[in-house]
Amino acid sequence: MSIAALEAHRHGRGRHKRFVEGMDLTPTEMTDTNEAAEQQSEVANTHEHDHAHEHEHEHTHQHAPSLNPELTREIEVEVGADEVSKSFKTVVKRYQKLARIPGFRAGKVPETLIRSKFAKEVRQEVLESLVSERFRKAITEQKLRPVSEPQLLDMQLLDGQPLKFKAAFEVGPEIDITGYDSVRVAKPDAVLTDEEYSAELNRVLDSHATVEPVEEDRALVDGDWAEIQFRGEVKDLAQTVTEEGVQNASTSPTQAPITGEDVLIEIGGKNTLAAFNDALRGAKAGQELKFEVDYPADFGERRLAGQTVSYDVTVKGIKHKSYPERDVEFAKQLGNYESWDEFETKLREHASDRKKSALDNGAKDKMLGELIERFQFPVPESFVQQQIEARLDRGLRALAQQGMSVEDMRKLDFVRLREAQRDQAINEVKASMVLDRIAEVEGVTVSEEDVDRELLMLSIQSREPLEALRERLSKDGGLDRIREQMRREKTGSVLYEKLAS
Repeated sequence: MSIAALEAHRHGRGRHKRFVEGMDLTPTEMTDTNEAAEQQSEVANTHEHDHAHEHEHEHTHQHAPSLNPELTREIEVEVGADEVSKSFKTVVKRYQKLARIPGFRAGKVPETLIRSKFAKEVRQEVLESLVSERFRKAITEQKLRPVSEPQLLDMQLLDGQPLKFKAAFEVGPEIDITGYDSVRVAKPDAVLTDEEYSAELNRVLDSHATVEPVEEDRALVDGDWAEIQFRGEVKDLAQTVTEEGVQNASTSPTQAPITGEDVLIEIGGKNTLAAFNDALRGAKAGQELKFEVDYPADFGERRLAGQTVSYDVTVKGIKHKSYPERDVEFAKQLGNYESWDEFETKLREHASDRKKSALDNGAKDKMLGELIERFQFPVPESFVQQQIEARLDRGLRALAQQGMSVEDMRKLDFVRLREAQRDQAINEVKASMVLDRIAEVEGVTVSEEDVDRELLMLSIQSREPLEALRERLSKDGGLDRIREQMRREKTGSVLYEKLAS
């Protein structure tokens, strides 16, 4: 559980906050549950993801009304028949003035025709005018603060008859964080080791190395690079979607063959699988090989983790890698450095800072996990569903980046996938709510200068003009969501410095 993983949840929280403060209910928000169920069963969201082939994929989101019983509240509202009739007449008259129907002069369309032709639209506008104001008044009188959109229950709306309805919604839980400052977390040793620095330096050198063919007729030995062409068939594939991408499961779409052209493999290299080392060592250019590879369950590429792949490999050539000289000329190629020693000093500082950041983030995650375990409270189901959708969306984006086709995505079992995300989504929602509560106690705030810096970074990354970005985010509530997430991240850091030892 990382504080960064809470980012998606802030989108939902921001939307509900605006709903509570403004209470500007739209006709689609203030619909009765029978209509909502019909509409929601047809909802489908299309996810567009940028990658090499600009794949698009769709999946059906299930948003059936669901509230946590522990946090559900209901209010009853009644509007007199006279007021209902008056509202209908007002809306119908406005339609009469605006309607343009062939055969009738502007403003002269008969009331009966308006009521029949625009029955649904008139009803929705009457609902909005009658329900929104009374709903706001009722929750104010009862000192309730909804955190979910209200669901209208047992509603009957007919011209000339009283309007009665119940509205059900979730409220925020009471969160008692007494003792939060007694949690202790060990601050990790972030000193960069010589071995870690060597690995960092080798990555830099390797990225600037040149590869040259070996002309002599000989077999591959350790230290050589084999240039190969390969085709692999997964013998038994099973996939599912997680936030990061693909993991093992019980069922899956068909897996395309794994192919590669002109791929370089280091013989005896620490990152080369033993099966490839054993098969390629001693082989010559032009030789064709067949072998199987059993990938470990924790293999970095999720689609291969735990799988057995049968490979057909052709050795196309043997190559040798040459590395640049560690001198001032090379240092200047790498940046604004006056000497090789200066470059190494800066590289060590960068690697050390990166290690410290990673270890501190891990310790913060552990601290957050302990806080979640310590404080038990019900969470709004509406928040959980939003977080599930956010996690699923990130998982699908990862699948698209890995090359999964639209057709294969459509075959995924989204009901099962959502259920698999539920526990983690609940923890993420709880974490964000705990951090919000601690922020109140600790008095954590985010300055406008901090927000401005964040917007500047977003502007640079998205290549959207700063002021245009600010205006757009202000209109859609994104600015509040950014500020809210920044406050959570700052709270996590403040708390870590306070509790770490």
